[in-house]
Amino acid sequence: MQVIEKLEELNQRYEALDRELSSPEVTSDLDRLKKISKEQADLSDIIKAYRALSHVIQEIEGLEAIIQEGEDPELVGLAWDDLPELKERQATIEKKLNLLLLPKDPNDSKNTFLEIRAGTGGEEAALFAADLFRIYSRYAESRGWRVEIMSSSMAEAGGIKELIALIHGAGAYSRLKYESGVHRVQRVPTTESQGRIHTSAVTVAVLPEADDVEVNCDPKDLKFDVYRSSGPGGQSVNTTDSAVRVTHLPTNLVVTCQDEKSQHKNKAKALKILMARLLDRMETERRAEISKERKSQVGSGDRSERIRTYNFPQNRVTDHRIGLTLYKLDSVLDGSLDDVIDPLVIHFQTEAMKGDLPH
Repeated sequence: MQVIEKLEELNQRYEALDRELSSPEVTSDLDRLKKISKEQADLSDIIKAYRALSHVIQEIEGLEAIIQEGEDPELVGLAWDDLPELKERQATIEKKLNLLLLPKDPNDSKNTFLEIRAGTGGEEAALFAADLFRIYSRYAESRGWRVEIMSSSMAEAGGIKELIALIHGAGAYSRLKYESGVHRVQRVPTTESQGRIHTSAVTVAVLPEADDVEVNCDPKDLKFDVYRSSGPGGQSVNTTDSAVRVTHLPTNLVVTCQDEKSQHKNKAKALKILMARLLDRMETERRAEISKERKSQVGSGDRSERIRTYNFPQNRVTDHRIGLTLYKLDSVLDGSLDDVIDPLVIHFQTEAMKGDLPH
Protein backbone atom coordinates (compact mmCIF):
# COMPACT_ATOMS: atom_id res chain seq x y z
CA MET A 1 0.00 0.00 0.00
CA GLN A 2 1.28 3.43 -0.96
CA VAL A 3 1.97 5.90 1.87
CA ILE A 4 -0.76 8.32 0.73
CA GLU A 5 -3.31 5.49 0.61
CA LYS A 6 -2.31 4.43 4.10
CA LEU A 7 -2.62 8.01 5.35
CA GLU A 8 -6.07 8.38 3.78
CA GLU A 9 -7.12 5.15 5.46
CA LEU A 10 -5.91 6.49 8.82
CA ASN A 11 -7.76 9.76 8.15
CA GLN A 12 -10.99 7.84 7.56
CA ARG A 13 -10.43 5.88 10.76
CA TYR A 14 -9.85 9.14 12.66
CA GLU A 15 -13.13 10.57 11.35
CA ALA A 16 -14.96 7.35 12.28
CA LEU A 17 -13.57 7.59 15.81
CA ASP A 18 -14.75 11.20 15.95
CA ARG A 19 -18.27 10.08 15.10
CA GLU A 20 -18.15 7.30 17.68
CA LEU A 21 -17.08 9.73 20.41
CA SER A 22 -20.24 11.77 19.89
CA SER A 23 -22.57 8.76 20.02
CA PRO A 24 -24.61 8.14 23.22
CA GLU A 25 -23.55 4.46 23.27
CA VAL A 26 -19.89 5.45 23.67
CA THR A 27 -20.34 8.42 26.01
CA SER A 28 -22.26 6.20 28.44
CA ASP A 29 -19.57 3.48 28.44
CA LEU A 30 -16.48 4.84 30.28
CA ASP A 31 -14.13 1.99 29.30
CA ARG A 32 -15.06 2.23 25.63
CA LEU A 33 -14.82 6.02 25.76
CA LYS A 34 -11.27 5.82 27.16
CA LYS A 35 -10.22 3.25 24.55
CA ILE A 36 -11.56 5.26 21.60
CA SER A 37 -10.19 8.55 22.98
CA LYS A 38 -6.73 6.99 23.30
CA GLU A 39 -6.80 5.59 19.76
CA GLN A 40 -7.83 8.99 18.40
CA ALA A 41 -5.15 10.77 20.45
CA ASP A 42 -2.52 8.35 19.10
CA LEU A 43 -3.56 9.25 15.54
CA SER A 44 -3.95 13.00 16.04
CA ASP A 45 -0.35 14.06 15.18
CA ILE A 46 -0.33 11.94 12.02
CA ILE A 47 -3.72 13.25 10.86
CA LYS A 48 -2.77 16.86 11.60
CA ALA A 49 0.40 16.46 9.50
CA TYR A 50 -1.45 14.60 6.72
CA ARG A 51 -4.09 17.33 6.44
CA ALA A 52 -1.38 20.01 6.38
CA LEU A 53 0.41 18.06 3.61
CA SER A 54 -2.82 17.75 1.58
CA HIS A 55 -3.37 21.50 1.86
CA VAL A 56 0.20 22.30 0.74
CA ILE A 57 -0.04 19.88 -2.21
CA GLN A 58 -3.30 21.54 -3.31
CA GLU A 59 -1.60 24.96 -3.17
CA ILE A 60 1.38 23.67 -5.18
CA GLU A 61 -0.92 22.15 -7.81
CA GLY A 62 -2.80 25.45 -8.04
CA LEU A 63 0.41 27.43 -8.61
CA GLU A 64 1.67 24.91 -11.17
CA ALA A 65 -1.62 25.22 -13.04
CA ILE A 66 -1.21 29.03 -13.17
CA ILE A 67 2.35 28.63 -14.49
CA GLN A 68 1.27 26.07 -17.09
CA GLU A 69 -1.60 28.23 -18.35
CA GLY A 70 0.65 31.31 -18.51
CA GLU A 71 -2.23 33.69 -19.18
CA ASP A 72 -1.27 36.41 -16.69
CA PRO A 73 2.50 37.18 -16.56
CA GLU A 74 2.16 38.92 -13.19
CA LEU A 75 0.36 35.91 -11.63
CA VAL A 76 2.91 33.54 -13.18
CA GLY A 77 5.73 35.56 -11.60
CA LEU A 78 4.05 35.44 -8.18
CA ALA A 79 3.50 31.70 -8.56
CA TRP A 80 7.19 31.13 -9.31
CA ASP A 81 8.07 33.22 -6.23
CA ASP A 82 5.79 31.21 -3.88
CA LEU A 83 6.56 27.75 -5.26
CA PRO A 84 10.00 27.15 -3.58
CA GLU A 85 8.67 27.94 -0.09
CA LEU A 86 5.70 25.58 -0.55
CA LYS A 87 7.96 22.81 -1.90
CA GLU A 88 10.20 23.24 1.14
CA ARG A 89 7.18 23.08 3.46
CA GLN A 90 6.01 19.91 1.67
CA ALA A 91 9.40 18.25 2.21
CA THR A 92 9.39 19.20 5.90
CA ILE A 93 5.90 17.77 6.47
CA GLU A 94 6.75 14.58 4.55
CA LYS A 95 9.84 14.07 6.70
CA LYS A 96 7.74 14.55 9.84
CA LEU A 97 5.16 12.07 8.56
CA ASN A 98 7.85 9.47 7.86
CA LEU A 99 8.91 9.71 11.50
CA LEU A 100 5.33 9.61 12.78
CA LEU A 101 4.60 6.49 10.72
CA LEU A 102 7.50 4.54 12.23
CA PRO A 103 6.39 1.62 14.44
CA LYS A 104 6.06 2.97 17.95
CA ASP A 105 7.84 1.51 20.96
CA PRO A 106 4.93 0.00 22.94
CA ASN A 107 6.63 1.14 26.14
CA ASP A 108 6.85 4.83 25.19
CA SER A 109 3.63 5.89 26.92
CA LYS A 110 4.45 4.09 30.17
CA ASN A 111 5.68 5.35 33.51
CA THR A 112 9.37 4.61 33.97
CA PHE A 113 11.71 3.37 36.66
CA LEU A 114 14.91 5.40 37.00
CA GLU A 115 17.78 3.60 38.74
CA ILE A 116 20.87 5.62 39.66
CA ARG A 117 23.98 4.01 41.19
CA ALA A 118 27.33 5.51 42.18
CA GLY A 119 30.19 3.81 40.33
CA THR A 120 33.93 4.45 40.38
CA GLY A 121 34.99 7.50 42.33
CA GLY A 122 33.85 6.85 45.90
CA GLU A 123 32.15 9.79 47.64
CA GLU A 124 32.54 12.01 44.59
CA ALA A 125 30.59 9.48 42.50
CA ALA A 126 27.87 9.38 45.18
CA LEU A 127 27.67 13.20 45.17
CA PHE A 128 27.32 13.22 41.38
CA ALA A 129 24.62 10.53 41.61
CA ALA A 130 22.71 13.01 43.79
CA ASP A 131 23.31 15.73 41.16
CA LEU A 132 21.94 13.46 38.44
CA PHE A 133 18.82 12.68 40.45
CA ARG A 134 18.30 16.39 40.97
CA ILE A 135 18.64 16.97 37.19
CA TYR A 136 16.04 14.30 36.40
CA SER A 137 13.71 15.54 39.15
CA ARG A 138 13.79 19.09 37.78
CA TYR A 139 13.29 17.81 34.25
CA ALA A 140 10.32 15.74 35.39
CA GLU A 141 8.84 18.78 37.12
CA SER A 142 9.21 20.86 33.94
CA ARG A 143 7.19 18.26 32.01
CA GLY A 144 4.52 17.82 34.67
CA TRP A 145 5.63 14.33 35.74
CA ARG A 146 5.55 13.07 39.33
CA VAL A 147 8.62 11.47 40.93
CA GLU A 148 8.12 8.75 43.56
CA ILE A 149 11.18 7.39 45.36
CA MET A 150 10.86 3.61 45.61
CA SER A 151 14.15 2.75 47.28
CA SER A 152 17.29 4.64 48.29
CA SER A 153 20.64 4.14 49.95
CA MET A 154 22.36 7.36 50.95
CA ALA A 155 26.11 7.95 51.36
CA GLU A 156 27.53 9.50 54.54
CA ALA A 157 28.68 12.71 52.83
CA GLY A 158 25.19 13.42 51.50
CA GLY A 159 25.44 11.67 48.16
CA ILE A 160 23.52 8.69 46.83
CA LYS A 161 24.88 5.14 46.71
CA GLU A 162 21.76 3.85 44.96
CA LEU A 163 18.32 5.27 44.27
CA ILE A 164 15.31 3.89 42.43
CA ALA A 165 12.47 6.24 41.50
CA LEU A 166 9.23 5.69 39.61
CA ILE A 167 8.40 8.59 37.31
CA HIS A 168 4.69 8.93 36.60
CA GLY A 169 3.66 10.84 33.48
CA ALA A 170 2.70 10.62 29.83
CA GLY A 171 5.73 9.89 27.66
CA ALA A 172 8.18 9.59 30.57
CA TYR A 173 9.79 6.45 29.16
CA SER A 174 9.84 7.82 25.59
CA ARG A 175 12.09 10.70 26.72
CA LEU A 176 14.21 9.09 29.44
CA LYS A 177 14.97 5.75 27.78
CA TYR A 178 18.05 7.30 26.15
CA GLU A 179 19.60 7.95 29.57
CA SER A 180 20.60 4.32 30.24
CA GLY A 181 24.36 3.93 30.47
CA VAL A 182 27.46 5.23 32.24
CA HIS A 183 27.53 8.96 33.00
CA ARG A 184 31.03 10.32 33.63
CA VAL A 185 31.81 13.52 35.55
CA GLN A 186 35.04 15.53 35.44
CA ARG A 187 35.38 18.17 38.15
CA VAL A 188 37.41 19.29 41.15
CA PRO A 189 35.94 17.68 44.30
CA THR A 190 35.28 19.97 47.27
CA THR A 191 37.74 17.85 49.28
CA GLU A 192 40.56 18.34 46.75
CA SER A 193 43.02 20.92 48.12
CA GLN A 194 45.34 20.89 45.08
CA GLY A 195 42.61 21.79 42.59
CA ARG A 196 43.05 18.60 40.58
CA ILE A 197 40.25 17.37 38.34
CA HIS A 198 38.87 13.95 39.26
CA THR A 199 36.89 11.63 37.01
CA SER A 200 34.01 9.64 38.52
CA ALA A 201 31.20 7.57 37.07
CA VAL A 202 27.54 6.89 37.78
CA THR A 203 25.36 4.26 36.10
CA VAL A 204 21.79 4.96 35.10
CA ALA A 205 19.18 2.36 34.13
CA VAL A 206 15.77 3.27 32.73
CA LEU A 207 13.07 0.59 32.72
CA PRO A 208 9.42 0.85 31.65
CA GLU A 209 6.87 0.02 34.35
CA ALA A 210 5.49 -3.46 33.70
CA ASP A 211 1.78 -4.14 33.36
CA ASP A 212 0.46 -7.17 35.21
CA VAL A 213 -0.32 -8.99 31.97
CA GLU A 214 3.14 -8.45 30.48
CA VAL A 215 5.16 -10.51 32.94
CA ASN A 216 3.95 -13.98 33.83
CA CYS A 217 5.50 -14.56 37.25
CA ASP A 218 4.63 -17.64 39.29
CA PRO A 219 4.35 -16.76 43.01
CA LYS A 220 6.25 -19.99 43.72
CA ASP A 221 9.28 -18.44 42.00
CA LEU A 222 9.45 -15.61 44.55
CA LYS A 223 11.30 -15.74 47.85
CA PHE A 224 10.64 -13.00 50.43
CA ASP A 225 12.92 -12.02 53.33
CA VAL A 226 12.19 -9.33 55.92
CA TYR A 227 14.69 -7.50 58.12
CA ARG A 228 15.23 -4.20 59.93
CA SER A 229 15.97 -1.09 57.89
CA SER A 230 19.41 0.47 58.17
CA GLY A 231 20.73 3.96 57.35
CA PRO A 232 24.21 5.26 56.45
CA GLY A 233 26.91 3.43 58.33
CA GLY A 234 24.61 0.48 58.99
CA GLN A 235 22.80 1.89 62.01
CA SER A 236 19.24 0.64 62.52
CA VAL A 237 16.59 3.19 61.66
CA ASN A 238 13.56 1.06 62.54
CA THR A 239 12.59 -1.16 65.43
CA THR A 240 10.45 -3.53 63.33
CA ASP A 241 11.22 -5.90 60.46
CA SER A 242 9.78 -3.61 57.77
CA ALA A 243 12.51 -3.91 55.10
CA VAL A 244 11.77 -6.45 52.36
CA ARG A 245 14.03 -8.42 50.04
CA VAL A 246 12.42 -10.31 47.16
CA THR A 247 14.33 -12.82 45.04
CA HIS A 248 13.14 -14.17 41.70
CA LEU A 249 14.55 -17.70 41.94
CA PRO A 250 14.71 -18.63 38.20
CA THR A 251 16.78 -15.54 37.31
CA ASN A 252 18.29 -14.77 40.73
CA LEU A 253 17.19 -11.13 40.38
CA VAL A 254 17.07 -9.48 43.83
CA VAL A 255 15.24 -6.30 44.86
CA THR A 256 15.27 -4.72 48.32
CA CYS A 257 13.06 -1.92 49.66
CA GLN A 258 13.29 -0.32 53.08
CA ASP A 259 12.22 3.32 52.67
CA GLU A 260 8.69 2.82 54.00
CA LYS A 261 7.91 2.04 57.63
CA SER A 262 5.28 -0.44 56.45
CA GLN A 263 6.42 -3.92 55.42
CA HIS A 264 3.37 -4.16 53.16
CA LYS A 265 4.31 -0.97 51.27
CA ASN A 266 7.95 -2.04 50.92
CA LYS A 267 6.82 -5.40 49.55
CA ALA A 268 4.52 -3.73 47.00
CA LYS A 269 7.33 -1.40 45.84
CA ALA A 270 9.85 -4.25 45.62
CA LEU A 271 7.46 -6.29 43.45
CA LYS A 272 6.88 -3.32 41.11
CA ILE A 273 10.63 -2.90 40.62
CA LEU A 274 11.13 -6.64 40.12
CA MET A 275 8.40 -6.83 37.45
CA ALA A 276 10.04 -3.92 35.59
CA ARG A 277 13.43 -5.67 35.68
CA LEU A 278 11.91 -8.93 34.44
CA LEU A 279 10.22 -7.05 31.57
CA ASP A 280 13.52 -5.33 30.75
CA ARG A 281 15.27 -8.71 30.74
CA MET A 282 12.67 -10.07 28.31
CA GLU A 283 13.04 -6.98 26.05
CA THR A 284 16.84 -7.28 26.12
CA GLU A 285 16.67 -10.94 25.09
CA ARG A 286 14.21 -10.05 22.31
CA ARG A 287 16.51 -7.33 20.98
CA ALA A 288 19.49 -9.70 21.11
CA GLU A 289 17.62 -12.27 19.01
CA ILE A 290 16.59 -9.64 16.45
CA SER A 291 20.07 -8.21 16.01
CA LYS A 292 22.70 -10.82 16.88
CA GLU A 293 25.04 -9.54 14.20
CA ARG A 294 24.57 -5.84 14.92
CA LYS A 295 27.86 -4.44 16.24
CA SER A 296 26.78 -0.91 17.12
CA GLN A 297 25.43 -0.47 20.65
CA VAL A 298 23.85 2.89 19.80
CA GLY A 299 20.28 2.87 21.08
CA SER A 300 20.61 -0.49 22.79
CA GLY A 301 20.48 0.95 26.28
CA ASP A 302 23.59 -1.06 27.21
CA ARG A 303 24.26 -0.06 30.81
CA SER A 304 27.99 -0.83 30.50
CA GLU A 305 28.40 1.79 27.78
CA ARG A 306 29.79 5.26 28.57
CA ILE A 307 27.23 7.54 27.04
CA ARG A 308 27.89 11.03 28.39
CA THR A 309 30.56 13.19 30.02
CA TYR A 310 29.88 16.25 32.19
CA ASN A 311 32.96 18.48 32.31
CA PHE A 312 32.54 21.16 34.98
CA PRO A 313 35.69 23.30 34.32
CA GLN A 314 34.64 23.81 30.69
CA ASN A 315 30.86 23.93 31.34
CA ARG A 316 30.64 21.15 28.75
CA VAL A 317 28.29 18.22 28.18
CA THR A 318 29.23 15.59 25.58
CA ASP A 319 27.03 12.73 24.41
CA HIS A 320 29.43 10.19 22.94
CA ARG A 321 26.81 8.19 21.00
CA ILE A 322 26.04 10.97 18.54
CA GLY A 323 29.07 13.26 18.98
CA LEU A 324 26.97 16.03 20.54
CA THR A 325 28.84 18.71 22.52
CA LEU A 326 27.09 21.56 24.33
CA TYR A 327 28.71 24.30 26.39
CA LYS A 328 25.74 24.71 28.70
CA LEU A 329 26.34 22.32 31.61
CA ASP A 330 24.92 24.90 34.01
CA SER A 331 21.61 24.78 32.13
CA VAL A 332 21.58 20.95 32.10
CA LEU A 333 22.26 20.86 35.85
CA ASP A 334 19.13 22.97 36.24
CA GLY A 335 17.07 20.27 34.51
CA SER A 336 17.08 21.60 30.93
CA LEU A 337 17.58 18.22 29.26
CA ASP A 338 15.63 18.79 26.04
CA ASP A 339 18.72 20.21 24.31
CA VAL A 340 20.38 16.83 24.92
CA ILE A 341 17.40 14.52 24.46
CA ASP A 342 15.89 16.09 21.31
CA PRO A 343 18.99 15.36 19.13
CA LEU A 344 19.03 11.80 20.49
CA VAL A 345 15.36 11.30 19.58
CA ILE A 346 15.98 12.60 16.05
CA HIS A 347 19.10 10.44 15.66
CA PHE A 348 17.43 7.21 16.78
CA GLN A 349 14.34 7.88 14.67
CA THR A 350 16.49 8.53 11.62
CA GLU A 351 18.42 5.30 12.21
CA ALA A 352 15.14 3.43 12.63
CA MET A 353 13.99 4.77 9.25
CA LYS A 354 17.12 3.27 7.70
CA GLY A 355 16.34 -0.03 9.39
CA ASP A 356 19.51 0.07 11.47
CA LEU A 357 17.70 -0.32 14.77
CA PRO A 358 15.20 -3.02 15.78
CA HIS A 359 11.71 -1.80 16.63
